[in-house]
Amino acid sequence: MLLCVPRILIPSSAMVTGEMIVTSNGEAPCNQPVLVSAQPWKSFENLRCIHATFQHLNASGWYWGNISASQAGDALAGTAEGTFLVRDSSHTHYFFTLSVKTNRGPTNVRIEYSGNRFRLDYISSTCPRLLSFPTVSELVQHYVGTSRRKEKAKQDEDATEALKDNTVLLKLRQPLYKPKTFPTLQHLVRLTINRHTNCPEQLPLPHLLLLYLQDYPFKI
Repeated sequence: MLLCVPRILIPSSAMVTGEMIVTSNGEAPCNQPVLVSAQPWKSFENLRCIHATFQHLNASGWYWGNISASQAGDALAGTAEGTFLVRDSSHTHYFFTLSVKTNRGPTNVRIEYSGNRFRLDYISSTCPRLLSFPTVSELVQHYVGTSRRKEKAKQDEDATEALKDNTVLLKLRQPLYKPKTFPTLQHLVRLTINRHTNCPEQLPLPHLLLLYLQDYPFKI
């Protein structure tokens, strides 16, 4: 679970913990310099990272490609809180955006790419640097798991803090699959296996099936 604070509502002295500052009705123009990794550009490593990310997203079923914030909002409008999708970012400095249905409606969070890693975007110096991941699928899986754990332990406390600080609770619960790209039965079985074991490579399965599991080692 993340706490998302609207850009124009947060005072400069506000304290935030595990929160993201995002827009509530689409992606506003970026008003901060783009972070550039201090590491030298390594084209092969970047190519491998980006290729793996697109490969996993295309297999996931919840990557919607080149749609606008408005279209993402329409798709999420009738869904339950915590439903999410990943789409191409409309901002030229970002590859992807995470669109989520919150208790106040659809919210968009840009996904920053730097140093062969992906992380959720943030704009406040008071916000600690967020975790980064090799692929977008790993990033999303982390926050889905975090949301589920925190919901069990701190649901009432987080709701109280959100009301007090005028923040938006950003929970990732379930993906919204894109029409006509709903996962195949094989992929759904793969997800089920991944959810019940941390070592699928040790299962007594034919080699080709093991390779199929390794192509998408995620639970969402």
